[in-house]
Amino acid sequence: MNARRFSPPDSAARFAECSPVPARAGIGLRFPHHRVVAETRPDTAWFEVHTENYMGGGSPLHYLESIRRDYPISLHGVGLSLGSAHGIDAAHLARVRDVVARIEPGLVSEHLSWSVAGGTYLADLLPLPMTEEALDTVCRHIGQVQDALKRAILIENPSTYLRFRHSRIPEWEFLAATAARTGCKILCDVNNIYVSACNHGWDASAYLAALPKDSIGEIHLAGHAVRELNGRCLRVDEHGSPISTEVWALYAEALARFGRLPTLIEWDTDIPDFAVLRDEAAKAESAMARVFGESTDAAAA
Repeated sequence: MNARRFSPPDSAARFAECSPVPARAGIGLRFPHHRVVAETRPDTAWFEVHTENYMGGGSPLHYLESIRRDYPISLHGVGLSLGSAHGIDAAHLARVRDVVARIEPGLVSEHLSWSVAGGTYLADLLPLPMTEEALDTVCRHIGQVQDALKRAILIENPSTYLRFRHSRIPEWEFLAATAARTGCKILCDVNNIYVSACNHGWDASAYLAALPKDSIGEIHLAGHAVRELNGRCLRVDEHGSPISTEVWALYAEALARFGRLPTLIEWDTDIPDFAVLRDEAAKAESAMARVFGESTDAAAA
């Protein structure tokens, strides 16, 4: 694979200096909370939104532009399908580029997954075979995206429920190789690591320890559900409940290994009152304070 390492241009470096995403707890901003955030301007460090929700203009984009004036924003994509064998959809990438240019986010991220086949969009983040061929494909597509956006992006580790028999590369090594080849960063979703580790019998702490420390650029935290399927326990990354005790413990391990990083609270289904999300963000701030021996006030500074 000959994908070159990406070097952010001067414009990306300039923006990083004037509006970075702080190494504090942020909240995933969803439509039901647009108005309360726009009208009350809560004491939240930063927000992350799904890029695709703002491609159509209208009131969602109006709200986001208003909120962007007072808060750092991260754009988190769900539709580029970086693992698709058929390549990147040029029209979709152009729409992503337009939103990035308009919002000027501090971070831009996508998923290590695929969701398009034969021109049909499958509304899910599907798992990849962990093979050299898939690694080449993902790296090539990340290079195309970074060239189009003129900036490095972050790639999120997946939550998975099956593995391909012909997979040969451990997921953590696949992520590390992707970052090394392309210069992208890794969005470390701690809940996804825990969910996948439980589903596949992996050691979640060992997974964390295998990720390259200098390549981690952001952390995600979310809730998951527990289901019984054919007599076995399956954990499902449903983003519709409080973060579990086990994931909080794994988050503390991640902080100890990677240092203080922007940490997002995700909640996408059964969305509660905004105050619930603020409480979860406060827990993340407290976790940072404990790990780094700070007072809670210092952690929020």
